[in-house]
Amino acid sequence: MKKHFFFLLLTLGLFAQTPALFAQFGPPGGGPGGPPGGGFGRDQRKKEFTGVTEDIPKGNGKIAGILIDSISGKPVEFATVALMNVKTNKPIDGTTSDAKGQFSMNKLAPGDYRLQYSFIGYKNVDSQPFTIVKGTDLNMGAVKLPADIRTLGEVVVTGQAALIEEKVDRLVFNADKDMTSKGGDASDVLKRVPMLSVDLDGNVSLRGSQNIRVLINNKPSTIVASSVADALKQIPADMIKTVEVITSPSAKYDAEGAAGIINIVTKKITLHGLTLNVDAGVGLRASNLGLNGSFRQGKLGISLGGFGRAMYNRASSTLDQTTLVGAQLLRTSQQATAFDKPVFGQYTMGFDYDLAKNQSLTANVRYGTRNFIQQQQQLTSTYTQTSRSIDSLLSMTNRDVNRRDLSNSVDMNLDYIHTFKPQQEWSISTQYSRTGLTNNFYADLLNNMGTLTGRQRNLNNNTNQEMTIQTDYQTPIRKNQLLEFGGKAIMRQVDSHYQYQVGSSTGELRFDPTNPAGSLLYSQNIGAGYMSYTYVTPSKYTFKVGTRYEHTGITATQSTEQRGNIPLVIPAYGNLVPSINVSKSLKGGTTLKAAYNRRIQRPGLQQLNPNPNSANPQMVMVGNPTLKPELTDNAELSLSSTIKKTYINAALFGRLTNNAITQIRLPSDTLAGGIITTYQNIGVQRTVGANIFFNTNLTPKWSLNGGLDGYYVYMQGLTPGADGKSMMISNTGVSIGGRLMSQLQLDKGWSAQVFSFFRGPSPQLQGTQGSFYMYSLGVRKDLASKRGSIGLAAENFAGNGITMRTTLNSPLISQVNVTHLYNANLKVTFTYRIGKMSFEEPRRKARSVSNDDVKGGDGGDGGGQPQAAPAANRPR
Repeated sequence: MKKHFFFLLLTLGLFAQTPALFAQFGPPGGGPGGPPGGGFGRDQRKKEFTGVTEDIPKGNGKIAGILIDSISGKPVEFATVALMNVKTNKPIDGTTSDAKGQFSMNKLAPGDYRLQYSFIGYKNVDSQPFTIVKGTDLNMGAVKLPADIRTLGEVVVTGQAALIEEKVDRLVFNADKDMTSKGGDASDVLKRVPMLSVDLDGNVSLRGSQNIRVLINNKPSTIVASSVADALKQIPADMIKTVEVITSPSAKYDAEGAAGIINIVTKKITLHGLTLNVDAGVGLRASNLGLNGSFRQGKLGISLGGFGRAMYNRASSTLDQTTLVGAQLLRTSQQATAFDKPVFGQYTMGFDYDLAKNQSLTANVRYGTRNFIQQQQQLTSTYTQTSRSIDSLLSMTNRDVNRRDLSNSVDMNLDYIHTFKPQQEWSISTQYSRTGLTNNFYADLLNNMGTLTGRQRNLNNNTNQEMTIQTDYQTPIRKNQLLEFGGKAIMRQVDSHYQYQVGSSTGELRFDPTNPAGSLLYSQNIGAGYMSYTYVTPSKYTFKVGTRYEHTGITATQSTEQRGNIPLVIPAYGNLVPSINVSKSLKGGTTLKAAYNRRIQRPGLQQLNPNPNSANPQMVMVGNPTLKPELTDNAELSLSSTIKKTYINAALFGRLTNNAITQIRLPSDTLAGGIITTYQNIGVQRTVGANIFFNTNLTPKWSLNGGLDGYYVYMQGLTPGADGKSMMISNTGVSIGGRLMSQLQLDKGWSAQVFSFFRGPSPQLQGTQGSFYMYSLGVRKDLASKRGSIGLAAENFAGNGITMRTTLNSPLISQVNVTHLYNANLKVTFTYRIGKMSFEEPRRKARSVSNDDVKGGDGGDGGGQPQAAPAANRPR
């Protein structure tokens, strides 16, 4: 007993679930009736199919064929092929398909027969009767097996190349079917995924919450922990295969992400030989170039890739603000314009090697870079209000600001997997990730005549790194049960250094004594273990229950030139995180699902960093290194069904968050009319909502899909009052969003797509975030032999861009911020593939590290405030 308990605690990691959880469940040794890949021996088939020991009548007849998936066209391996006697309707012989979907039987006696093909996850298919005579050599050709949408509580959208699939615990959006996102990045793809919304700054929300985790091929990156929006811009849309939305993660996933997990799966290379893919695009707002090559021979596969994207955006904004400072009322007006010139790049190298038939090794190195340069002009006027309600000009400042947000990230992982038999495997994974961040600005202060009156510079350098080791083990228990357990260790460290400089009209810079230089050293160590159990009943109930325990220890030291090293006391904490997922397959292809889980949301780097970011002195951002995690309880109930050619999914969900990390805005003590934004654990949030979406085929070549979602949120928190004391405030509201997309396949390789999306106003603790929308139209022409394509897409082409109005209200502050983004775009895309290649069967790869436990970005779950600074001060 002690030995088994020790092995349970030693095992680390996270099980990356296959698309069809039990697609290969069967007796030990492969699919129903035999070992994988080998088919039945003559005696083995006799015993399996007839149950008797007499020899099967022998002859010299032969039958062969290949089994393929009716939707994807991929081989169906380890499926059962039974030779049925037409007269008795009983099996007298049989075999299984191999790893390439091929099957064959020989030494068959003369007679009248038919073949029956069966495999879990597919409907049984019977061939037409045929007759075997002496010397018959019959080839059945390619046999298409249709998916059984009722199997194991899984629904597959059929008839439209599976644009959207629903699994037992996730929704899968097949991004490679979307043409208008070509030449874009991951944020362009996520805009089209049901239940997700992406705002004008690239921040992603799931059912109204930005408390999510974003993974790339089941792996994290430190740059994602720093900024989800920036990380998404480094991933080319053309390399994304699917986007998985996991609203109710099981115990095998890290407990982070209050609303759920988004896993971006890039295209896998399953080609044999040497290939090179070229992806290019030119547009009014962005251009891109990508090169990806691969080589595979025998047991070794190598891939190299590079992608770069340059953007050029304009934006403008206005800010009107009233602030109560003591007994004085100040009014601030600001007009700002900005020109953004971000450049993003990503370079990857990977290899995989089959150590043996059932063992493989995978290694990858990814380097990402971001150079976000922004030029701003800010005209700020501050007025005092007299007793006669007449505004008196207090100050006017004209600022030319040069912002530089730079980063580089390296992710390296080494993964090993040993497969003992189908669904029984053990893996160990390691990953090292490091990101360097630079967030600087340089500002000239000018008077009305354009003469230099002062200068400011902020220097902020951060390093965020982590080391992870994990291992996990899974094994089937009989045919309808699966046991998984494992654990993980994560060692993180954040090192931030900052200084602030000021200068006079001479332009000479010196350190500002009122803002001394400082640093933050933040270390976080996490140990976790989990157990998960899945059970499928004969009546088509699927139960997936599990629990996960995570222990977090933190040490932090803040240093300043004046006060020296200051240890920050942050107690260690442990959390038990249960999860339950239940699904039931009903008649007519209908599936009912219910789920409950508890999630943790740890603060991210931007929320911890104590460096005051004063690129816009009216909107100063300051992190809080003493933040604690927030806990959220989630529940959801969903129903999905396929009615003729239409697939419909509807869901109800609820979230309860305590100790929520909430943005708080305070008047500045040093600048009249200025606002300081920071974070505190003071919020309570209760959210209930619903979403519905559909997919339908109007004709065999014309598809339509779309949906609506909405939620009601109640928020409660503390904020400073007019008397200087904290007071409790609350807010409620409803937000509604929707999308609609249609695709049309035309003759001679032409295709077209239309897409539209909107998100209504979203309630915040101290105000309301404005609404926004987008739409696009695209056409594409496939080149000869489908080796490439050329496309044209237009986005937001009517009018002069998008305007978003955001409000902020508190006892001390009243603010209206109007952002105008000139985001009309026209782009031409081109893809081409060269090289000699042939398809080979997909290999079973080792699992990779999947850290999904840090809160990223600036958003909160409804209670976090939007950036009230003009859009000119926010990266896009």
